[in-house]
Amino acid sequence: MDFETDDFDGVANVAVGVNENRNTKYAVKWALQKFIPEGINLIKLLYVRPRLTLAQSQMRDDILDAHRRDVEWKTNMMLFPFKQMCSDKQVDVETRIIEADDIPSAISQGVINLGINKLVIGSSSRSALAKKFKADKSKSTRIMEAVPNFCTVFVASKGKLSYVRHSTSYCGEENMQDDRSSTSISSSCRLSQDSSAYSEATDTDSSSNINNLYASNLHNQRNQALRSMNQKFIDTNSRPNSNANTYSGSSYHSARLSLGSEEDNVGFNSTGVEIQRGIPRDTGHRNIQSNYRQFKNSNNASASVDLTISSAPEHPADANFELERMKLELRHLQGLYEKAQSETVDASKKVDELSILREEDSVKLEKLYLSEMKVQELVKEENKARETAEKEADFVKKCTKKEVLDRKNMEDCAVREAEEKHRIQRVLVSCEQQQYKIFDWEEIISATSSFSSNLLIGSGAYGKVYKGKMHHTNVAIKVLESNEVQTKQFQRELETLGRIRHPHLLLLVGACPDHGCLVYEYMENGNLSDRLKCKNDTEPLKWFHRYRIAWEIASALFFLHNTKPEAIIHRDLKPANILLDRNFVGKIGDVGLSTLLPTDPSMSNMHRNTSPVGTFFYIDPEYQRTGVISPKSDIYSLGMVILQLLTSKSPRGLAYTMETAIDDGDLDVILDSKAGEWPVDETQKLAQLALSCLELTSKDRPDLQTQILPLLENLKKVADAAQDGLIHSATNIPPNHFICPILQEVMHEPCVASDGYTYDRKAIETWLSINDKSPLTNLQLPNKNLIPNHSLLSAIKDWNPAI
Repeated sequence: MDFETDDFDGVANVAVGVNENRNTKYAVKWALQKFIPEGINLIKLLYVRPRLTLAQSQMRDDILDAHRRDVEWKTNMMLFPFKQMCSDKQVDVETRIIEADDIPSAISQGVINLGINKLVIGSSSRSALAKKFKADKSKSTRIMEAVPNFCTVFVASKGKLSYVRHSTSYCGEENMQDDRSSTSISSSCRLSQDSSAYSEATDTDSSSNINNLYASNLHNQRNQALRSMNQKFIDTNSRPNSNANTYSGSSYHSARLSLGSEEDNVGFNSTGVEIQRGIPRDTGHRNIQSNYRQFKNSNNASASVDLTISSAPEHPADANFELERMKLELRHLQGLYEKAQSETVDASKKVDELSILREEDSVKLEKLYLSEMKVQELVKEENKARETAEKEADFVKKCTKKEVLDRKNMEDCAVREAEEKHRIQRVLVSCEQQQYKIFDWEEIISATSSFSSNLLIGSGAYGKVYKGKMHHTNVAIKVLESNEVQTKQFQRELETLGRIRHPHLLLLVGACPDHGCLVYEYMENGNLSDRLKCKNDTEPLKWFHRYRIAWEIASALFFLHNTKPEAIIHRDLKPANILLDRNFVGKIGDVGLSTLLPTDPSMSNMHRNTSPVGTFFYIDPEYQRTGVISPKSDIYSLGMVILQLLTSKSPRGLAYTMETAIDDGDLDVILDSKAGEWPVDETQKLAQLALSCLELTSKDRPDLQTQILPLLENLKKVADAAQDGLIHSATNIPPNHFICPILQEVMHEPCVASDGYTYDRKAIETWLSINDKSPLTNLQLPNKNLIPNHSLLSAIKDWNPAI
């Protein structure tokens, strides 16, 4: 949670906790209805989203960036309706997105950092909220417990207020303020009682402290003097034979000393004497000075003394006693005042001196600050000049390095191109048992009608594929792009397909090395991916064809993994690279990304470090993570292909869907219903085999020779039996292209004559022995050469193995 803390100055700061739940809409709506009339024109939206998991953080950078962009897009789409609601109400809105796993703690920290004092959250219903308060703690309950007490929490349900948790911190502060106020008042009362007759707080702190100190000492000394004089007075009145000098409670009520204005009263009930004294708070020590002058100018300091006795004492000794007591008190007051005045003057002088020193220090600090600013500006200018010089030097260095690297790269590219050209030539020349033909560029152009768009049957990152006809035989011509990567793929396909043959590997007919063209046998039913999707309204594959195709692909992989002297790893096995002929026989093609592994009988697990290549969803996760390739990498791709044969679905999440269906007993629901009636037990075994091939670690995947092929061979037998039964049940009429035009019978050895038509060898040879014209067109034949039609012969044998 990295965001700046907002200042909180006591103004209502409103936030709404939002999430994907629809109750958030009601919470925002209630907040707008509640706080807009109160003058709130800014609402903050708090959204907590989970952090990246450990598995997500270990993904590739491009996948992780795509995932983050997807999360940001979903977040913006989720927040857009709430922003629109605020915009419609002409209320400003701020969004704060917090990444955390604990939502209550994250919202609590956001409330503290943003200074939120009013938080609105949504709940499912008021009744449900009440139940959750009594039972387990819901998300709303945990949020309210986590949010600090200074924030008021409003819980809204379906546009209505369900619950309010009031804040407690402000009430506590008011009570503290009240306590402080009462304490201050009581302290000020006591201070007034102690020092009102002598001094008050002046404008400076030193004068106030001195006056308060002397006022307290004066009060204590006066109380001690009065207590001692009153005790003497009582002792005098209590002596025997002094009845005439005794004051009664009714005859002597009070004696009051007035020193200024009316304020505080101090009573002495033990002697019946009450003294009223006071000085206003705003007069300070000036009132003390004026009272002192009144005492000094009066005769015997009695001019300012207003002694009021409701019943005059009958004995003159009592009056003299009271007068002496007042004189003693006046002398105390005079001495303390003179001392306080002298020290107040000294304190004022010290304050003035300190003020002068402070002004001088301020001037010095200002000069130092200006000097520092000048030095900083000089330093900045020097730094800018240095940075400019460094940038120019770096730019010159980079330009020099770039020129050197460009020159070196050009030289390296020229060397690599020359070496690869020589290597291709060596491969073509050194191949003693060359099993493919070298075509001229003119033959390629003629076969494709100058690369007509009508003959284009496929295109991709590798290049384009055209349908063509060479020597009266349909072929597929792949034209690779002229770049370094495609040149390497062209070379690898020549090296791989040029020296190996297998019934279920795509047959390489020939090549045109000068222009990067490869000529393959033509596969009438296209690739397996398009066939599973039933593109161009093609008939869906039956389940027995899919069983057989799985076995054919596994047998081709076993052949590649056991080639000598080096094993071949395909690395890009997927339905788009599995081609089907007219009888739906599967063959693996596009071996341009294959790699070679050294075969060592002593090593059971062959591996090699290489850069990960392939197609996402089919590439081995262990290979993608570590770059270590092994035959088990192709096993992972085979497992995904088998799952698609069973379901005809996209590979995204297919393994999890299949595993869930098997655990729930719903395998028949996920199978492709267009394939016919699947056998239950065999299909479940095949699905479990595919899932075992998709294990994340290669050591947990089954072995191709000992575990995968035996099971697929048994399933192939089941498929062959079902297909034979279907063939025998159908009509046994051969297709028209199986019939020889001369004999009108199924051909046993079809051959193509120079007129472009296919005949049975014996029939056409007998015809050519006595005729030079075509049996069908009756035109002169250019020659009498015959070319075997192996594709047609294979189709006839598939239709009737007895031929």
